[in-house]
Amino acid sequence: MQTKDSNSPDGGYGWVVVVSAFMVMGLTVAVLKTFGLFFVEIQQHFDELASTTSWITSVTIAVFHLGAPVASSLCVQYTHRTVVITGGFLAFSGMALGFFGLNMVWMYATTGFLQGLGISFSWTPAISIVSHYFSKKRALANAIASAGECAFAFMFGPFFQWLISQYGWEGSLLIIGGIQLNICVCGVLMRPLASSCLPEASHHETETPPGTSVSRREKEDKSPIMHKTFNWMLVRQTEFVLYAIFGILAAMSFFVPPLFLVPLSYSLGIDESWTASLLSILAMVDFGGRLLCGWYANLHVTKTIHLLAMTITLISTSLMLLPLANNYLSLAIFTGFYGFFFGTTVAIHITVLADVVGMSEFDSALGLFMLIRSTGGFVGPPLAGLIVDVAGDYRAGFYMAGATLVLSAGFLIILDQLQQRKKRENKIRTKPEKSTLPYPSLDILKHQ
Repeated sequence: MQTKDSNSPDGGYGWVVVVSAFMVMGLTVAVLKTFGLFFVEIQQHFDELASTTSWITSVTIAVFHLGAPVASSLCVQYTHRTVVITGGFLAFSGMALGFFGLNMVWMYATTGFLQGLGISFSWTPAISIVSHYFSKKRALANAIASAGECAFAFMFGPFFQWLISQYGWEGSLLIIGGIQLNICVCGVLMRPLASSCLPEASHHETETPPGTSVSRREKEDKSPIMHKTFNWMLVRQTEFVLYAIFGILAAMSFFVPPLFLVPLSYSLGIDESWTASLLSILAMVDFGGRLLCGWYANLHVTKTIHLLAMTITLISTSLMLLPLANNYLSLAIFTGFYGFFFGTTVAIHITVLADVVGMSEFDSALGLFMLIRSTGGFVGPPLAGLIVDVAGDYRAGFYMAGATLVLSAGFLIILDQLQQRKKRENKIRTKPEKSTLPYPSLDILKHQ
């Protein structure tokens, strides 16, 4: 049952929810980010091409994004707690069934589809419920919760490498699935508020007459929530379309480096133990980049969309330079640059989305943005894998990712120019109205 208090506590039990969300972030996205450690093992086991193997990660990423609107809708109908627990069981099932490793199609269905659905059903409500528990301290609470992704990824790199060396990739998947069952424990701790998944629910509930039946009240509550969450008319707005295209191109690139970083280090003859540390470095500097960029963005020194364009350009530059590494030290340095600038981008790209569409349409825009961006995450890794197969060198995948990011930055520039032009047009339109203000006063003087 839901509690009767619909106000955001801004503390108290809310911090338990934040810690639970912190754990969920680590047990979902951090696992996805470090799955590159299994890439070579699975590829060699099935004797498949890099492009074929990379479809496992592509399916996971795509289902993760596509399932976000579904998870949000289920939060409205049920509770965050129920959806998170369901996601935990799905994530466990994906890894546990992947243990059997029957063939590549089986891997697509288990560690790909089921794992992606589990991540989506866990990640989406965990992020959402933190915002409902906090109002004044919402930014701080979300920052702490999202840090779980980086903290766990830092630990999972060497830990997963050790698991693979001790139990093989199949046994490691089963153990990781068992660890992911802790998502269900975190879900149990996410005690729901009366406000359901969106603020509108509590508003309509307070206006419902006491004699109204529960079923009728639920129907009245769901209608405005669904309309707000799935406002498909946003696809007609030029600004949103431009930003969605940026999201697609960025998603095509973001998931390539973690996937091919480990194989690239192996091709350079770097020891496995040192290779695992690269993923830890990536997570550590990612965490630092998020905090620093978030702090800088709050100073409002630089326009947020300009800051995002700068970070995207710096990411593409680091990806273009990363293939020049020929030993562990140089590879670690370039990996650090990429991870830091990636963190800065993640810290503000959702904020830019809010600036583009406005807060009144933000919930709709976020669901649509995740849905549209999934195409980039689905196509990017296989495309990079195909380029790697043709070139015969893992460096080609990094060049592809860097070039795609440069193209995505171009759409940010076009979007910014469009916004500035509209502002100038609005100023021009308001000037004649201001100029006509003195004339009525002159007529009054004449009559006087």
